[in-house]
Amino acid sequence: MDTNGNKYTFIYASAMVILVAAILAITALKLKPAQQKNIDIEKKQNILASVGIASTFADAESIYAERILQSYIVNFSGEQIEGQAFDIDLKSERAKPEADRRLPVYECKTEEGTKYILPVYGAGLWGPIWGYVAVNDDMNTLYGAVFAHAAETPGLGAEINTRTFQEPFSGKKIFDETGNLVSIIVAKAGENAPVEHKVDGISGGTITGKGLQAMLLTDFTSYKAFFNKKKQ
Repeated sequence: MDTNGNKYTFIYASAMVILVAAILAITALKLKPAQQKNIDIEKKQNILASVGIASTFADAESIYAERILQSYIVNFSGEQIEGQAFDIDLKSERAKPEADRRLPVYECKTEEGTKYILPVYGAGLWGPIWGYVAVNDDMNTLYGAVFAHAAETPGLGAEINTRTFQEPFSGKKIFDETGNLVSIIVAKAGENAPVEHKVDGISGGTITGKGLQAMLLTDFTSYKAFFNKKKQ
């Protein structure tokens, strides 16, 4: 075959593309278990962080096993259903009708008693936002929260993943005195809101803050029946 001809060039290029694709596919398959383990450990770190428990990549799994008493899934009616809470994909659940969503719950042992950790998922300005909120056993008072984002603006909306923004959520209330679900109001400058439900928003990050507010309202509403059952 003429090595200078177009036919040879086409065959050679095609063979190289197939070879490289095969190598990449095999490499991806081999790396997938390790990548998934990294994702799982980071998730456990975030769950623990929502109740103020620090962990590293090396010790997160052992601390999680010690502190998380149990995890389970509830439905919109607050009833426990089959399945593994840790395996739930929040993005997929959000795409379902509200009544069909599976809602994970993690019960965590702390020095101040059992806390109920709930994952949350919503939309910011430029992409998805998510996190974990820990609720006291009164099923009303927040104990802690952590949030993360995919693509919010550095120095503005991206500040939702800082302790400065997250720490004020501790002690805030989900329900008002009459039992109405108010959730948490991420207030912009000058916005009036009941102090027990209000946290200060981020200057220049109003849309991200209001997206987070909407996320919490939506997800707390989904867990409302669960809250009420636990109060009984």
